[in-house]
Amino acid sequence: MRRNWSDGAGGWVANEAIFDSVFAPVTAAVIEAAALRPGHRMLDVGCGSGTLLAAGVEADARPVGIDISPGMAEAARRRVPEATVAVADAQVADLLAEAPGAPFDRVVSRFGVMFFDDPAAAFANVRRACDPEARMAFACWRDLDENPIFTLGSTVLTERLDPPPEVPEPGAPGPTAFADADRLYPLLQEAGWGPVSVDPLDFQCDYGAAGGDGIEERLATILGSGTGRLARERLLPRLGPDGWEALLDDVRAELRRHLVEGTVRFPGAAWLVTASNAAR
Repeated sequence: MRRNWSDGAGGWVANEAIFDSVFAPVTAAVIEAAALRPGHRMLDVGCGSGTLLAAGVEADARPVGIDISPGMAEAARRRVPEATVAVADAQVADLLAEAPGAPFDRVVSRFGVMFFDDPAAAFANVRRACDPEARMAFACWRDLDENPIFTLGSTVLTERLDPPPEVPEPGAPGPTAFADADRLYPLLQEAGWGPVSVDPLDFQCDYGAAGGDGIEERLATILGSGTGRLARERLLPRLGPDGWEALLDDVRAELRRHLVEGTVRFPGAAWLVTASNAAR
């Protein structure tokens, strides 16, 4: 997982503005659910390039980010110089040693907590760095079938791969590790969080916010993903530059067939999870 996110940092950072736009409803929902107040010390788990850290600064909180990817952390530091950002694994790191200061009042994450080998241990480790009155709010994906973000356009690439990419087992570390909401309640309670609330968060992934049809924006995020990197690695040598470009035109055509009111737009399905430190 560390290698995956380190390798993928460049694509994510290059497309930061696209992701910020597409996931803006999720960012707003997490920040609202966290009930941030001025002066709160806020921990962003899997901070990526710093979107929630920037929102924390806007709320006059004191944001701290942790990410397993050095490239992501460096991007977050550039974007939000007011924040403290550490490169570490939230599952095992001593978080208050990585970012010395008072225990955390708030823990937030936008699609950053689904990749732990042992999520109960990870959430327990995070809680140990928190104030007794701490509150946690994070977003995680629901099922693959509910989320075209994992398939629309990218299947044109994966259909050409032999062997095809492995499909992770349900609950395995990865984007949809917490698709089963019933898994979250006992897992978080075991880690010392409670009461736990898991609510559907439905939103629109709109790639046309900049005013175009969003096809190039969607293609850019596909090529920057693990699927896109794997496809380029395997298929470009086989197809050659012209064949590769023809394949990308096939992706564009697939996206064009699924435009909604002239733009790449499709539903996103997540869980919005909130919990309190049960130690209080």
